[in-house]
Amino acid sequence: MPATPPTSDRAARQREVVAALSPLLGAGHLLWTPEAVTPYECDGLTAYRERPLAVALPENDEQVAAVLRACHRLGVPVVARGAGTGLSGGAMPHAEGVTLALGKFNRILAVDPLARTARVQCGVRNLAISEAAAPHGLYYAPDPSSQIACTIGGNVAENSGGVHCLKYGLTLHNVLRVKGFTAEGEAVEFGSEALDAAGLDLLALVVGSEGMLAVITEVTVKLVPKPKLARCIMASFDDVRKAGDAVAAVIAAGLIPAGLEMMDKPMTAAVEDFVHAGYDLTAEAILLCESDGTPEEVAEEIEKMQAVLRASGATAIEVSTSEAQRLKFWSGRKNAFPASGRISPDYMCMDSTLPRKHLATILLDIQRMEGEFGLRCANVFHAGDGNLHPLILFDANDPDQLRRCEAFGAAILERSVELGGTVTGEHGVGIEKLSSMCVQFSPQERTQMEAVKRAFDPAGLLNPGKVIPTLHRCAEYGRMHVKRGLLAFPELERF
Repeated sequence: MPATPPTSDRAARQREVVAALSPLLGAGHLLWTPEAVTPYECDGLTAYRERPLAVALPENDEQVAAVLRACHRLGVPVVARGAGTGLSGGAMPHAEGVTLALGKFNRILAVDPLARTARVQCGVRNLAISEAAAPHGLYYAPDPSSQIACTIGGNVAENSGGVHCLKYGLTLHNVLRVKGFTAEGEAVEFGSEALDAAGLDLLALVVGSEGMLAVITEVTVKLVPKPKLARCIMASFDDVRKAGDAVAAVIAAGLIPAGLEMMDKPMTAAVEDFVHAGYDLTAEAILLCESDGTPEEVAEEIEKMQAVLRASGATAIEVSTSEAQRLKFWSGRKNAFPASGRISPDYMCMDSTLPRKHLATILLDIQRMEGEFGLRCANVFHAGDGNLHPLILFDANDPDQLRRCEAFGAAILERSVELGGTVTGEHGVGIEKLSSMCVQFSPQERTQMEAVKRAFDPAGLLNPGKVIPTLHRCAEYGRMHVKRGLLAFPELERF
């Protein structure tokens, strides 16, 4: 991120921005004093913070468009923000910019039970969509662990998944249309409520673009029928490799569970002490494997999954016998992050994806890295689609621990790429993974990303400094690798 300008220059710029935006927003809807903007200085990645020049709190589309036009005229960067639950620094403010806080866009505009769709504003909480659809026997399938707080606009920005994404897909697969505004304040719409939209599939481009291409204010999502029954298996393993291999075996058997999650022993211990979910604390790893559908479908699938898990070396298998027990099993998984906060002053939640067959390999590699970097790490996976969430435990008050934590995280991401994976699965790149993008993508590929950014935002004012690393950053990252003797990727050799 750019360095904060000298106080006098910053103050003058701030006065200019406040004078331009104040007439566009109602009283109390523009914040600029230090104490007022401090709550917006970071998202869920709390290790990095910055105060914006101002925070705008628009209430309608007209105000969003007006703020964007004013900022474009002044050449002021704009960072859109939802609930601030993101974990990659994507909503961290720009020191010379305006944070566009969209929390007031929290209305569910329409639920159509016949079309099985819901039209909602961007600030609606993920879980609130399912609550609104429940009277019609429907729900919104993507369920990030933060679904009680995260907003659909943020889900679109990061292409969020959740524990049931294996069967029901990511945000991209459950969104039909988004509306919003360009950096210049021009209204735009991507996708359609029809089965397809003419022209290039720009909806797929915008979903997951981390607020760099447009500011999204409205989303139309698909709804799916609530299953008549759901049951969850908790399978214990005395070896993480057996657990990892069991994940691949379930998929290879032609089974598509509604959810397939994996937790290692340190994580289950932290979670069990927090929510008392009934986890097996003697196991080196556990799998949560869910089936949903009609009672007949569930009974057949549960039987098949148990057979696969036993053949893969499960030491114990427990199947939920009630809805309360099923929800208890999942409560542990969904509370993995807060549970980790109870055992460490700080944690950094990483996010990478790799082929399922390498899950055990990466777990064993992470165990080795704990010794290399001198930090503990608890692991939880969306195992069904190979989405890894290591939680590196550290103390942010110790600069050396923060440095080692960053290096630990980078090493996990590099290893994921080396195993055929990618540096992010659902948390996004933000600022956290900028350097790791140098590993995964060539200069030519990054140039194409920059071209897409310019096509939507020629002035580069929407969420600048995120996602796409500069040549200078990649050069510095390459030099660090050479110095540490960890260079494993030819892409960085020329630096």
